[in-house]
Amino acid sequence: IVYYKNAPMSFVEEVESSAEEYYQSINKDMGLTRYGSWSWDNRALIYIYDNSEDYVNGSNVAGWSHGVASIRSKKISTFPAAHGFFDSTLPHELGHIIFREFVGFDARIPVWFEEGFAMYQEKAKRWGADDDVKKAIENGTFMTVQELTHFVPRKKTDIDLVYVFYSESASLVNFLINEFGQQKFIRLCKQIKSKKSFARAFEATYFQIKTMEHLNKKWLEYLESK
Repeated sequence: IVYYKNAPMSFVEEVESSAEEYYQSINKDMGLTRYGSWSWDNRALIYIYDNSEDYVNGSNVAGWSHGVASIRSKKISTFPAAHGFFDSTLPHELGHIIFREFVGFDARIPVWFEEGFAMYQEKAKRWGADDDVKKAIENGTFMTVQELTHFVPRKKTDIDLVYVFYSESASLVNFLINEFGQQKFIRLCKQIKSKKSFARAFEATYFQIKTMEHLNKKWLEYLESK
């Protein structure tokens, strides 16, 4: 359901059709199609503000934000001029909602893992993330998995550092899916859904990776081989 004030009807209709397509593709690509669907009275709500200023003020978000999802209420807020709205913002925020509906709203997981899932839905970011991480390694802005785990992007004002965080999050999820397969990734999400801590769920799924330090090592080896 799309709420708007002054957005042209052609834009509203494109939002509706694109949201339906992404909902189907995200569930299918991540293997979640058999775990429930959104009924008529349980759909996502998309609020389109007129511009960036109205969006930032009305949504209480950082000035660099182009879109935000309120997970429990299935509410997405954005504005028409948001950079990459259809290719990035919409699939990213839908990814957040679908992910949380599956693993549970109260599941405690690293921000990088959830953001990595959402970033994975943005095809351009998915394929460009590894190169961005390599650049971060070269220029000394790279963050280890341990550092990512303690990084809170909404509390940061350094846009370059925030960009590195999102690129690394996407790259890490790429690595887990590409190296170990989609089924293991879904198994990890199911372990989290069963109320296990992220650490225990990860250990039970990727038993060949012993610690987060080991994950960091294997991830770097993966990047070096690409």
